[in-house]
Formats: sequence, C-alpha cells, structure tokens
Amino acid sequence: MSPSRSAAPTRPQDAYLQIGEVAERTGVTQRTLRFYEEKGLLKPPTRLEGGFRLYSEDDVRRVEQIKQLQSLLGFTLAEIKEMVEAQEIKEQLRAEYRPEADLAERKEQITRAMELTERQYAVIRQKVDGLLEMKSHLEEKLKKYRGWLDQIEQGLKPRTRSP
Repeated sequence: MSPSRSAAPTRPQDAYLQIGEVAERTGVTQRTLRFYEEKGLLKPPTRLEGGFRLYSEDDVRRVEQIKQLQSLLGFTLAEIKEMVEAQEIKEQLRAEYRPEADLAERKEQITRAMELTERQYAVIRQKVDGLLEMKSHLEEKLKKYRGWLDQIEQGLKPRTRSP
C-alpha cells in the first residue's frame, strides 16, 4: 500500500508514523489527534489505501506546539489554530523570500509577516496580562493573610509584666 497526500513529506528523512506512535510520542490520545484534525488544528494526515492515518515529523511538532500552547498559556483551540497557522504562513513567506526581488514585493512579504507576528503577539499579550492580573490579586491576598497571621501571633505571645 502506498501513502497518498498532496502535502506528503518530500524530504527523505521524513518518516511516516502511525496514529498510535504519534499518540505515544506526544502524550495525547488517538481520539485527541482525530479531534485536532477535525477542528483544523492538524492537516488531514497522509493515508494508506486502507485508510490508516500516517503522520510526518512536522505533524508531531505541530501536536507538541498545540500541547505547549494549551498547557503553558491556557489557549483555546481557536487561539491555537490561529497561532500555528500564522507560524506556517510565516515559514512559507520565509521560504519564498528572495533578496533579489523588487522592493515592493519584499516590503509586502515583510509587512505580511509582521502583521501575523503582531496578531500572535496580541494573543500572547492578552494571556500574559491576565496572568499578571491574577498574580497581583493572589499577592494581595497572601499579604493580607500574612498580616492576619502576624496579628494572631502577636496576640499569642506571652506578655511580660513590668515590676
């Protein structure tokens, strides 16, 4: 059986992995991988004639990126999709960039890459701002609790009588 996919890996070092192997390597379930595919987070995998899914190393890296965005920043799947798609477009722009191209074309490519990066930055900035606000709120609570404990400890200390 031969794999079929228009975007199949073209480099010889790109080996195909079955869904179970990808699940094991990335620590997600096979169901999660199918869900990512359904939601557009993963491109449809290469398939053998029997319908078996085959994934490339690029697919594995994308799953790892999705997991990182979810765990570190609490990204929604929609935000993750936006982030990874923007990254792919920037990689495509980088591959197509030619220093000898006319200035207008180069400016357009760089402007597009910059717009994508600004969108990614805005998503992350929103998450960071939310985390900083939560951190500040928790620091205030800890300060208040420490103050209350200090008051209690002062009340528990034995008082010495003066002669």
